[in-house]
Amino acid sequence: MLEKEDRWLRETYVDLLIEYAAKDDRIVLLEADLSKAAGTGRFKEVYPDRLINVGIAEANMVGVAAGMSAMGKIPFTHTFTAFATRRCCDQVTLSVAYAGLNVKLMGSDPGVTAELNGGTHMSMEDVAIMRNIPGMTIYEPVDSAQLKKIFPQILAAPGPVYIRLLRRNAVKIFDDDQTFTLGKGTMIKEGKDVTIIASGILVAEAVKAAEALKNEGIDAEVINIHTIKPLDEEMVIASAKKTGAVVTAENHSIIGALGGAVTECLSENYPVPVRRVGVNDHFGEVGLTDFLMEKYGLTAEHIVEEAKKAISMKK
Repeated sequence: MLEKEDRWLRETYVDLLIEYAAKDDRIVLLEADLSKAAGTGRFKEVYPDRLINVGIAEANMVGVAAGMSAMGKIPFTHTFTAFATRRCCDQVTLSVAYAGLNVKLMGSDPGVTAELNGGTHMSMEDVAIMRNIPGMTIYEPVDSAQLKKIFPQILAAPGPVYIRLLRRNAVKIFDDDQTFTLGKGTMIKEGKDVTIIASGILVAEAVKAAEALKNEGIDAEVINIHTIKPLDEEMVIASAKKTGAVVTAENHSIIGALGGAVTECLSENYPVPVRRVGVNDHFGEVGLTDFLMEKYGLTAEHIVEEAKKAISMKK
């Protein structure tokens, strides 16, 4: 049975910042007046001169980070996903990506997990925005085990990386000793009838959906795409060739993110039926995560329904 982790994922993130900052004095942290929300006060206690709070001025924060990167630092910026992407898109595009600078941009509370902050803070389009920026890597960890293994690879990546981070308790999916590679998908369960490709909090729902489908005699393959850009096209195509039908599942609009990337890849390389589970052209609203997942169709039951539709569309 799937269970949530004991610690919030943000705590693991701060642990990693502190650990790697001890090894590399180039690591600095920039906040937009959200240290309490991110839990980064612990970092400031250890490295008081390496955390800069720019206030509620996200575009300025990215500009400062770009300047620090140009001077040889490895800056991490933090704010909510909506403000890390929509609000400062031009600064991310020109000051960071166009300049080829090494800035790590962390957006917290992705999609419906923004909960009671409501529609203004609930970005359903952040991945689509960042995916359109040349040279941008986009990573969304599933749980602490995955974040720990990928973090040093994010540090080593030469250009900008957008980290889409759940703040609260993640559902435990992976063992602590499992290995992961930035830019490569992770096979969770092999199958032959339909492929479910999921990211973020929808990975747990995909695992539940596969179990429900098994009870109906349908053998589903489950893949976690944690790096949405660059997409692991090799794994996506290989799985589509095996099962002949695909479902994508993400805590994001179905437009332009995981569903868009997978659909583009398969339409150009190996066309098969693809169904997308995600938010359907809708703004966010106030509500708890479970309520919003049900309202927007982000549950295992919806994945099961779309998997059956995809299978029925096979030639």
